[in-house]
Amino acid sequence: MARDAFEEIVEDFEFLEDWEDRYRHVIELGKAMDPLEDALKVPATKVEGCASQVWLHPRIEGGIFEFDGDSDAMIVRGLIAVLRALYNGTPVAEVAAIDAHGELARLGLHDHLSAQRSNGVRAMIERIRLVAAEAAAA
Repeated sequence: MARDAFEEIVEDFEFLEDWEDRYRHVIELGKAMDPLEDALKVPATKVEGCASQVWLHPRIEGGIFEFDGDSDAMIVRGLIAVLRALYNGTPVAEVAAIDAHGELARLGLHDHLSAQRSNGVRAMIERIRLVAAEAAAA
């Protein structure tokens, strides 16, 4: 069920031998992402439960879920980019069916993230699911 963009990340990870290379790749994904406009960095888009500052700005157009995001930590920006690859372009009604933890496990991320970072990823996934559920119910 994972998106093509996420599958590309999985394939890239298969070619990267060690975790340091994978970590750098995640950071590069974050660097390649456009920054979130300052006007969108407001309390309503801030994700609580993250060690860093994190903002997610969801959009639903034509029943398709998309989101942009930003963080003050480069690795977290990269994790946002990974989640965007997983979720963006998904019909809003299907967002809840994505096993984000299972998909991320394919990358081995949980084995190498601190407890705080893992909690932050969980908080971002919960926010994504909440927004999608509210949109699907509307």
